[in-house]
Amino acid sequence: MTSSLFLFNTSSRKKELFTPKDPERVTMYVCGPTVYNYIHIGNARPAVVFDVLFRLLKREYGTVIYARNITDVDDKIIAAAQENDESMSAITTRFTKAYRDDVSALKTLAPTLEPLATEHIEEMIQLTEILMNKGHAYLAEANVLFSVQSMKDYGALSNRAIEDMLAGARVEIAQYKKHPGDFVLWKPSKSGEPGWDSPWGFGRPGWHLECSAMAHSHLGQDIDIHGGGRDLIFPHHENEIAQSCCAYGGNFVNHWMHNATVDIDGEKMSKSLGNIRTVRDLLKNYRGDVLKLALLSTHYRSPLNFSTALLEQSEKTLTSFYNGLREVDEIPIDEVNIADTSFYEALCDDLNTPLAISELHSMTKRINTGSLSEKRIAKSQLLAAGSLLGLLDCEPNAWLQGGLDLISISPEEIDSLILERDKAKKAKNYARADEIRGLLTGKGVLLEDSSDGTRWRRSSD
Repeated sequence: MTSSLFLFNTSSRKKELFTPKDPERVTMYVCGPTVYNYIHIGNARPAVVFDVLFRLLKREYGTVIYARNITDVDDKIIAAAQENDESMSAITTRFTKAYRDDVSALKTLAPTLEPLATEHIEEMIQLTEILMNKGHAYLAEANVLFSVQSMKDYGALSNRAIEDMLAGARVEIAQYKKHPGDFVLWKPSKSGEPGWDSPWGFGRPGWHLECSAMAHSHLGQDIDIHGGGRDLIFPHHENEIAQSCCAYGGNFVNHWMHNATVDIDGEKMSKSLGNIRTVRDLLKNYRGDVLKLALLSTHYRSPLNFSTALLEQSEKTLTSFYNGLREVDEIPIDEVNIADTSFYEALCDDLNTPLAISELHSMTKRINTGSLSEKRIAKSQLLAAGSLLGLLDCEPNAWLQGGLDLISISPEEIDSLILERDKAKKAKNYARADEIRGLLTGKGVLLEDSSDGTRWRRSSD
């Protein structure tokens, strides 16, 4: 086990040596989706980033409990159900499956736990009761609200005063609140809306309450890492801290991590601009590995400019790796200590994936230019490194000839044309041979002639 894993802590605003409370049971909670629609590429970024961290922690510590929740009760879900004339459960079941399918296509591991909000209502009610009994929450017009003024250091994660945090934030303003920043723990359900019986009447939980209750239920009082998008720092994560610390004491989370936003072609992704790119749609034109590499190409704490150019470059990069692996396909691999590589050092430096990817290029170069022994080591390292990123798990030919739904010709047709081309070359009909090469190139298929015959791969252009 290494002793040099450094991660940026949003709370302290600096990189810190990661030290789990219990090295035999590392705990991580990441905010998951609200399941009312297909996820966009911005939603996919935390799934990919924390997948890499999950893989790294598993290698370092063995047992890692990674919980990623599903919010399956929410105003947006209720609105979507009413708009589609469906039940809330029908909406959430469909889009929960869609979410799991989409992030799986991005080559991410399933989390250890995936708690559903609707299966933890009792825990949410209990947490609310504790907060009320301790004087941190109050009842107003059938709503139970958390009193932000009851917590001395409310706002520590954001490092801003309450009034500064409220400016521009999506905070519900209501006359019954003692302070504008007070937030709902439990609210009444209107006629026809889903809800549950509680000491305060028929209603449903507030969004912030869900994660605190589920995190404590599955991971314990204090957890090692809590992650999510930067947009969740306030109010969601700030409010999680308030609920959890005021109810149970302790720090709640030892290490907060947040990924930055994803822009589209240099502009903020928004409905008004019509530039929302869903993972479901992107997967129609690009393989999940390509999307994943694109998301890892920029450091997770920096904004990512997502574009067609980035996707095309990611496709070319993966193709170059697989081209290298195909050249050494017959060379066996050895067990290697990936922790001894610059690649691993980059990952342990706050998940520096751009630098880690550059090390993959260096390994590929050694495959292409090194001696036989150097090729063997480089191949072994490249595959081990790829595994830590959740990439390079295909057979080289399967990747290079894959994605056939993206080209308008079948493998059988390609092989037939290659055979015809070989016959044309033997008959010295070079015009026909060149014509066939051009025909295949036009269909996105590149030919590679060698002493062993002609191989083909799908173009990454």
